[in-house]
Amino acid sequence: MAELVEKSLNFIEEIIEHDLEIGKHKTIITRFPPEPNGYLHIGHAKSICLNFGLALKYGGKTNLRFDDTNPTKEDIEYVDSIREDVKWLIEEMPMEWSEERYASDYFQTIYDLTVKLIQKGLAYVDHSTAEQMAVSKGTPTQAGTNSPYRDRSVEENLALFEQMKSGSLPDGTCVLRAKIDMASPNMHMRDPVIYRIKHAHHHQTGDDWCIYPMYDYAHPISDAIENITHSICTLEFEVHRPLYDWTIKNLELFPSRQIEFARLNLTYTIMSKRKLLQLVTEGVVNGWDDPRMPTISGLRRRGYTPAALREFANRIGIAKRDNIIDVGLLEFCVREDLNKKAQRVMAVLNPLKVVLTNYTEGVTETVEIENNPEDPNGGKRLVPFGREIWIEREDFMENPPKGYHRLTPDGYFRLKGAYIIKHVETIKNTEGGIEELRCEYIPTSKSGQDQSGIKVKGVGHWVNVATAATAECRIYDRLFTVEAPDGDKEKSFMDYLNPNSLTVLDTIYVEPSVKDLAVNDRVQFLRHGYFAVDKDSTDTKLVFNRTVTLKDSWKPA
Repeated sequence: MAELVEKSLNFIEEIIEHDLEIGKHKTIITRFPPEPNGYLHIGHAKSICLNFGLALKYGGKTNLRFDDTNPTKEDIEYVDSIREDVKWLIEEMPMEWSEERYASDYFQTIYDLTVKLIQKGLAYVDHSTAEQMAVSKGTPTQAGTNSPYRDRSVEENLALFEQMKSGSLPDGTCVLRAKIDMASPNMHMRDPVIYRIKHAHHHQTGDDWCIYPMYDYAHPISDAIENITHSICTLEFEVHRPLYDWTIKNLELFPSRQIEFARLNLTYTIMSKRKLLQLVTEGVVNGWDDPRMPTISGLRRRGYTPAALREFANRIGIAKRDNIIDVGLLEFCVREDLNKKAQRVMAVLNPLKVVLTNYTEGVTETVEIENNPEDPNGGKRLVPFGREIWIEREDFMENPPKGYHRLTPDGYFRLKGAYIIKHVETIKNTEGGIEELRCEYIPTSKSGQDQSGIKVKGVGHWVNVATAATAECRIYDRLFTVEAPDGDKEKSFMDYLNPNSLTVLDTIYVEPSVKDLAVNDRVQFLRHGYFAVDKDSTDTKLVFNRTVTLKDSWKPA
């Protein structure tokens, strides 16, 4: 995160530095407050980088807090995945969360504070139906009307609230509302619901509670309990800030300050948790960590690095207005990072066998190839070479177009790190398809020792047949064919699914060095792009996911 420190101040940093300068706070405490109702996505990665990055820059700390106030939509699976994603993203900063907290840790405290709110005459139990409350709220241009239950006595409200807590009332019987202003121009201040009845098992508190605070109410209280100095939220919470401030003021809590920034919108991508869940439940993707998903776990499985995501967050910066970021920038960031780190490997995805007729049968030699030309300390590796090799089918053409510099009939072609070969014969099947090439190698043309005098423009990768590792290759592409898949009011985002978002190559051939790779290891397949070892790999067969191509040449299907 050094880049974050070097950049000019964004508006949030200006606020923090001012607060520190005037002595409002001696240090800062931020929090990352995910709701455990789904997996984290790339938008959350931006928030994680911001909250932990600010704590790192100003010598403060950040809490990881699960805002678990809705047990019907939450699950321990989501808690575990969030914890893993955050740890993965920040561990190289180096940074870790100060404390792991849950809004449910504070349920008793929130309840006790709410009793005080009722005693102040600032909350009341309402037996109106949801439909009746919606009508009484009015419209943005028309004031609401008071509930017939608004003027209940403090004693009656206390008794009813205790009855709600006791478990004797079914869901939907009544709610607790804050008594604020039904004529407020801000709809969120028109006596918002702050507690509701939900007879649901909670993943942290079990069956201890049957009433749960609303997120907008629990959020400021949780922040205040943890002495959060700067509560950083996305822009949609700006209209909720008056309720945040009202809650803290009337409960006389630590004065946490909410600050909003623009959420991340990415082209060709869906960010809604509800819609991402739909993709999972309807089987469009293979789970939340499908490499086509914009979830952090999906990006990690695809081969993205923490450094690439942090660099992406750094480049897009912090804005006050919503904007749309080109997904190409995200892909650029991972290319830049992997270009420096990933070992180069030769892999043939669409194989064509070549037999070198003048090479001694049964003999295998090794040739030396550099691991990464971008890394001066990357070293070299020995790669087996023999009489039969695989090359890419596209590296041979019988009737090549102008400018084609690969193998042609009677033409020459250099095998990377090895020898120049000359085409001799093409073997075809009964349908006329090419099955095999017969070639001769030039013994005096070995790379680094070439004395053949033959000038060759074309150079290609290859894999020795006898020692090749076989693998499955999954070619992932963008999940949607349009920039704004949820931007059309006439169509569903599901109408824009890319039918070519996944192509599976059952058998590819890779040089044997990959046998030492572990799950999540990343390599560059020469000419094909960057790939990562998938968790579906076994002891007998590797599975590779394509992270990104070498160049941005994407076109919609």
